[in-house]
Amino acid sequence: MMRRALELAVRGVGLVSPGPLVGCVIVNDRQQIVGEGFYVYDEVKHAETIALEHAAEAAQGATAYISLEPHAHQGRTPPCTNALIEAGVKRVIAPIEDPNPKVSGRGFAHLRAAGIEVCTGLLEEEATQLNEAYIHFMRTGRPFVHLKMAVSLDGKVATATGESRWITGEPARARAHEMRHQYDAIMVGGGTVRVDDPLLTDRSGKLRRRPLVRVVIEHYLRTRPQSQLAQTTDAAPVIIFACEDADNDSLDALRARGVEVVAQGSALDLASIVDHLGKRSLQSVLVEGGPSLAALLLEGGLVDKVTFFVAPMIIGGQDAPSAIAGAGAEKIAEAVKLERIEVRQHGDDIEITGYPQKQSGQ
Repeated sequence: MMRRALELAVRGVGLVSPGPLVGCVIVNDRQQIVGEGFYVYDEVKHAETIALEHAAEAAQGATAYISLEPHAHQGRTPPCTNALIEAGVKRVIAPIEDPNPKVSGRGFAHLRAAGIEVCTGLLEEEATQLNEAYIHFMRTGRPFVHLKMAVSLDGKVATATGESRWITGEPARARAHEMRHQYDAIMVGGGTVRVDDPLLTDRSGKLRRRPLVRVVIEHYLRTRPQSQLAQTTDAAPVIIFACEDADNDSLDALRARGVEVVAQGSALDLASIVDHLGKRSLQSVLVEGGPSLAALLLEGGLVDKVTFFVAPMIIGGQDAPSAIAGAGAEKIAEAVKLERIEVRQHGDDIEITGYPQKQSGQ
């Protein structure tokens, strides 16, 4: 039943940010599902309320399986705990607390005070991963940063001439668009924009509540007003972070196209950029290169998750760019190591995903 609650929560992907993914299943004493619901931000009602409405009188004496702690405060909606109590639910099973300071622990406490049995910890790891971006955002105020790269078997992201389309096959690229759908923003370096002239849109075909914010990081403002990004600001926002000494003509031309340019002083500060995005309520950022930006983010300890799509081809060439630029690790012990590894296959390509191990002091 808890797995069903998590499955329902997934239906809110792209539709809840900056809120969490929440699913709820109401089950009677004969282990029959009598009500279900999942949260969508614009529909206001929370998953618990929707499930209780479906269950109606059958909620009396039932068990509620909820993917996240219900809230006990008045927000955009009345407290979900009140709805559970008034419906006569006798037991609530939820894997994890909501890290939102307005909620954390208070929802469970309210339910227990009303005599409802509360059980926690069931499928805790799965529930945490489901809401990893929301949890990170609530705890740090920063968006969850996920680095995604497509590489050849020998770690190259392009040939020596700069050609990179396409390293991976169509199934892997479709998976990449599914990933874009899960994120609030997509980030690339200025070099990627100049070489590839990408659109950076969500072409998953699925509904999303907010347009995918397209973020460009470059030391010098060189993104052309004729680029696809600058010409499609009516479809999705474009924000360029660049140093202050930008060419005024380029700056004016880009702003005339609707591009927002944020001056960064004499040097780029990626930590402050990530903070800036968090203040815009952007809960998550998918980084799609290039190598220099990837290196700076990794060196700054700003990457929370890593995905590499590895294609079964060998590009070769000393001058062909590798996935991660920068100075790199001097010793194997200093290399960025991943944990909680997942491996999937998409056509001929392999997706490898993991989380950077936290160094001592981080």
